[in-house]
Amino acid sequence: MDAAVVDSGESVVNYAPPGPVAAEFHNTVAFVRGLMGPVGSGKSSCCCVEIVRHSLLQTPFRGTRRARWAVIRNTFPELKSTTIKTWQHWFPDHIAPIKWDSPITSRMIVPDIGDGTSLDLEVLFLALDSPQDTGKLRSLELTGGWINEASEVPKEVFDMLTQRVGRYPPKMQSGPVNPCVVLDTNPPDDDSWYYRFAEEETPEGWMFFRQPGALMVVNEEYAPNPDAENVQNISAGYNYWFNQLGGKSDDWVNVFILGQYGTTMSGKPVYQEFKDSTHASQKPIAAIPGLPLYLGWDFGLTPACVIAQISPRGRLNILAELVAGIDGIPDMGVRQFAAEIVKPCLLTRFPRFKAISTCDPAGNTRSQADEKTCIQELLEAGLYTEVAASNDFIQRREAVAYFLTRISEGETGFLIDPSCRYLRKGFNGGYRYERVKTAHEVFRDRPVKDKFSHAHDALQYLCMRVRSEMNPITVRSVERRKAVGWT
Repeated sequence: MDAAVVDSGESVVNYAPPGPVAAEFHNTVAFVRGLMGPVGSGKSSCCCVEIVRHSLLQTPFRGTRRARWAVIRNTFPELKSTTIKTWQHWFPDHIAPIKWDSPITSRMIVPDIGDGTSLDLEVLFLALDSPQDTGKLRSLELTGGWINEASEVPKEVFDMLTQRVGRYPPKMQSGPVNPCVVLDTNPPDDDSWYYRFAEEETPEGWMFFRQPGALMVVNEEYAPNPDAENVQNISAGYNYWFNQLGGKSDDWVNVFILGQYGTTMSGKPVYQEFKDSTHASQKPIAAIPGLPLYLGWDFGLTPACVIAQISPRGRLNILAELVAGIDGIPDMGVRQFAAEIVKPCLLTRFPRFKAISTCDPAGNTRSQADEKTCIQELLEAGLYTEVAASNDFIQRREAVAYFLTRISEGETGFLIDPSCRYLRKGFNGGYRYERVKTAHEVFRDRPVKDKFSHAHDALQYLCMRVRSEMNPITVRSVERRKAVGWT
């Protein structure tokens, strides 16, 4: 797409995509198209140019190609200081003058685009940061829409925008060609709606593009990424990104420089030893025939069960997580959870595997309703279970850390299946120590109890059991003798 985007008299706007991923983004005709990358990768410029490129492809009616776009940012200050500034960089006032009314509008009229037809493009700039703001879109008739920093905008706004595009120009004036919604964003939290659509449940006809990180990690040090996009357009080159590293947390660098999905959780992660690129498998992990499964249980109104296996080399493979209260599983007691969730999973996904089951020591406590313990409930479900050796949090945490830091024959000692979303999210910061509200960085000594803690508690009991079997401790008998000279 190395060409003039628009020629307005003596004003020519020349543009080349900042890299091959951005070029693919321009070439698609997907109804929803997303572009994600690190800071400085040229995403906003791509979207500004895409609006004009797309408008030039509309069918002319009486010699004029007409288009109307909405451009959305989450707050008004950012809309003015970043989004509109980028638009004006590419299309200044002598090409697309702006009226600072409400809404802010830019109008681009090109008498002849080079083929005898003209262009009439109207762009509306809107700040929408809450679901209630969808009302501002309801009366709009649009050709297309762009959400700048899409991960910061509520999904309800995105949903409403998809309803309003494809309505201009009207059918009697040839109608719109390939109406679309374009999105750009830095890598969002993996709980965001953008992540779900881009990585897990991509609807048919939608496409999401991911630019390479600006830097990469080589031998535990940051290095230029030769595949990075837009480097050629930045005066400082790679130093632009190296200069940002100082004083930044690993999470910040992972998102804004390396272009990786991150977490927005406040607090300190329980497992600093976890590295997503090392410990999270990119493809499903198959259970190894002939080797037993290990089950770890946490109880309460939202019981959890983690299923794992030890490989012949001693790597702990986390195969599945099952947690009540999330992903469509309602809150329930351990009896129902074992019978309706865990047993069916074992029978369908892991048939004919022996299971070694370990649980929270609180499982020996009798219920006030029927005086049965959780262990008895599991036994009646056909799952013989023993209690973990201790409920001490330090021991539990260190049992998991043992596998995270273990290396055997060049292979990591811990690998988690992609289906274990809450365990992975917990490792990446969801399972965390809460910060105490003081002037200094002080954190509580126990993790926050929430949707991430249940699966991690179950994992800890499992790891304690596996580690004790891998490193059995035998106690030597002690012969008591009377000391010489003592009576």
